[in-house]
Formats: sequence, C-alpha cells, structure tokens
Amino acid sequence: MAPPTLFLGEFEHSIDDKSRLAVPARFRAALQDGLVITRGLDRCLVIWDTESWRAQAERVRSLNPFQSDARRLQRHFFSGAVPAQPDKLGRVVVPQYLREYAQLDTDVVVVGLADRIEVWSRTEWQRERGEAERDSAELAEHLAGVS
Repeated sequence: MAPPTLFLGEFEHSIDDKSRLAVPARFRAALQDGLVITRGLDRCLVIWDTESWRAQAERVRSLNPFQSDARRLQRHFFSGAVPAQPDKLGRVVVPQYLREYAQLDTDVVVVGLADRIEVWSRTEWQRERGEAERDSAELAEHLAGVS
C-alpha cells in the first residue's frame, strides 16, 4: 500500500471561460483516478482524492441523523459534492453552484493541506492567510491546550 499523498503548497491559478480549473502539476498524479469537489467550511471548495473522500464521507455519513447539526453538516457536505476526472491537461470543471458558493471568479488560489486541496478566491485567500499568519502563535497555543 502506497503512503498517502501529501498535498502541499500554494498556487495561483485561474478558472477559464469553460469553468475549468487546472490542478497544479504536482497534485495531478494523486488525482488521476478521480477526485471529488465539494463545499468547504469557510467559503472555499475542497478537493479530495478518492481514498481521502471515502474516509471523510464515512465520517460525515456516520453522524447521527437525529441531530439537527449533523443533518445540516451532511447536507452541506454531500449536496455540493461532485465527482470529477481531470482531463489530459489536468483540468476539472467546477460547477457554477460551487463557484458561486466560494465566490470564485477567474483568479483563484489552490492550497495543499496535507490530505486535501482547497480552492479559494484570491481575495478571500489573502484575507484568510493574513489572519492565520497574524494569529498563528495564539492558534498553536489554543490547539495545544496551553493556557
């Protein structure tokens, strides 16, 4: 069994007039067997390779459907999901409803986050990255449980 792919880096790309996004070259091999694009939690899109998608989908699917928060998350996660197959040039079509959700026009930023890829509008990514850079020490302390 091959080790899991690590998606790393930040890439400025564009979506063409046919709603196609060129996946960064270093990510293409891991996505050649297909991928799933869905809504992220922060007004971005998330791209999963098929193996990571199965694992995440099972986590979300197994949430208790008798809890309203679980149902809402399941709706968010699954209703926006679309399987895709990159073409020979590594491009995938991003449906209009996903582009609208993430406020994606032409200029986007594709970000590798270990087991997933996020696609952001350039403006929103600059805002998000700026906040993360400004608050990184506090975030680390909070997540490490340091008071």
